[in-house]
Amino acid sequence: MTIRPLFYLPFILGLCLALIACNGDKNAKQGGMHLPVAVFDVVAKDQPWPAEYQAQASGSRAVEVRSRVEAIIEKRLYEEGDYVQQGQLLFQLERDRYEALMQQAQAQFTNAEREWRRVRPLYEKNAVSQKERDNALASYESAKASLRQAKINLDYCQVTAPVSGYSSKENYTPGNLVGNNSLLTYVNQTDPMYIDFSIAAPERMTRQNLATEGRLVMPAEGRYKAELRLLDGSMYKGTGEVTFIDSQVQPSTGVIKARAVFSNADRSIMPGQYVRLYMEGDILKDAVLVPQKCVLLTQKGSLVMGVDKDDKVYPIPVVIGVSVGDKYLVLEGLKGGERIISEGMIKARPGSQVSIMPSGGQQPQEGAAKK
Repeated sequence: MTIRPLFYLPFILGLCLALIACNGDKNAKQGGMHLPVAVFDVVAKDQPWPAEYQAQASGSRAVEVRSRVEAIIEKRLYEEGDYVQQGQLLFQLERDRYEALMQQAQAQFTNAEREWRRVRPLYEKNAVSQKERDNALASYESAKASLRQAKINLDYCQVTAPVSGYSSKENYTPGNLVGNNSLLTYVNQTDPMYIDFSIAAPERMTRQNLATEGRLVMPAEGRYKAELRLLDGSMYKGTGEVTFIDSQVQPSTGVIKARAVFSNADRSIMPGQYVRLYMEGDILKDAVLVPQKCVLLTQKGSLVMGVDKDDKVYPIPVVIGVSVGDKYLVLEGLKGGERIISEGMIKARPGSQVSIMPSGGQQPQEGAAKK
């Protein structure tokens, strides 16, 4: 029987792999490979401390549109929910009655004006008494005021938008009789736009305490800059300013009310819309910030694992403060210039030798761990 060469191929491959594995173990023992870890270089420097909040947009002015006279609504001249300009006609009320009242007031004014013009030169010639002169003047002034009021009431039959903004639903349909001061609709002014949000009282207190200790610098006059992230995940192109932070805590919720103002000329933000607000302005002075994954939280306190100049591991007890993004603010234990383990910390032991991985996170080549 002829034995084909392919019959030996699996045995040859297995033998080669075994030899390679044995040779690799031998080289590893000779080369003295250590536990590969990644390190984070600790730096003390001024760091911005932004804050993020859930917020809701609201019109800077929510104006009630009310009737100023008693009349029947003849027409609604806007589409509910549309953006309307200041002075735009929204409702047309019945004018007949107020046109008649104005004509009557006009006639009374004309008569009073004619009488006043007749009496005044006569009084100057002492042809009429002081009382007649005063009565004529009073009638003239009264008729003049009545005519002005009649004109105002006639103008009130045209209900216009008091501000530019988004209109709301009508409260009365055409054909209904509305009285003086009846609420017809709302108009929300959307430029500028208010962004209302709440700050947790403990967070605000923490920032103020750090400022008192000199660890934090707040912006001048408390004017924070603000940015928005919309519901679709995009950032709003404009920047705003925090113009109001309340001086009291809401007892029912434990938060502090605050408000930012944004320009909204393109009307891309609508009232009632939910957004994410980023408040910037606080600066941590000479702050030491380390990734949270570098910190071990134990029953005896917090610590990080440092790596000395000989690449040996040693523990560093630390006192951590608040979270700043994905980092901790270290109050005590680190001054800057240290190297601490960021990856591979679980297997690292105090006094053990480690190999520093490159910044890309790949394991170092054999024999290239130290230079």
